[in-house]
Amino acid sequence: MPRSPLTALLGLSLALAHVGALQATAKGGSRSARASAAVQERGKPAKTSKRHVRRGSIIGRVVSDSELRSSPAPRPSGDIRVYSINYKEELQTNIYNPDGSYSVEAAKQIAHVFRCRRTGEEHEIDPRLLTILSHVNDRFGGRPIELLSGYRFQRKTTSNHFHGTASDIRVAGVRPRDLRDFVHTLDAGGMGVGFYPKVGFVHVDVRPAPSFRWIDYSRSDPDSRDKQPPRGWKRRKLES
Repeated sequence: MPRSPLTALLGLSLALAHVGALQATAKGGSRSARASAAVQERGKPAKTSKRHVRRGSIIGRVVSDSELRSSPAPRPSGDIRVYSINYKEELQTNIYNPDGSYSVEAAKQIAHVFRCRRTGEEHEIDPRLLTILSHVNDRFGGRPIELLSGYRFQRKTTSNHFHGTASDIRVAGVRPRDLRDFVHTLDAGGMGVGFYPKVGFVHVDVRPAPSFRWIDYSRSDPDSRDKQPPRGWKRRKLES
């Protein structure tokens, strides 16, 4: 049955509208891709996909299984050389006893160096984090690991720093980007790695899976964003 002129005209209009929508989508996608590439070229965070999280100056993402190590990293030497930027103290120790178990004495020494920079409170540091730091020590020839922030006795109790499972570090003579790239290779699951290019350090933590990565483009030290210790806390008098 032949179509009426009105039906034919309506069909042509719908077809033209569909073509126009496809062209607009293609142009929009092209502009979006060019804008994303241009922003990334300037070293600034681009718009994020559903796999990414954007909050202020921070852009982060969950790590896919294909990016993780297929097996745990080999056992490190256990040597750790760490220098506290806040307390101007250096510690060189080994986290293992001769029989291969973790050294309680070394753990106490590390907890002291990692103490909160505002309150002086100490907290046990997770052995998994210490293992990562020993790997860093081995990779970069025993150069001092400069500790910007270890344990934080603070109101934000969800922070990994509060639980003794995180550290903000850099290594003398090593670009923070190179340090970050090496730490990525240690991740078999359950790690957080943050890169702070403006301040110049790397955040490393251990956490429940999945692993997470982020870049923070702000110019302030994240340790300075939560200056208040828990409510009701009073500084202990120094022992004479």
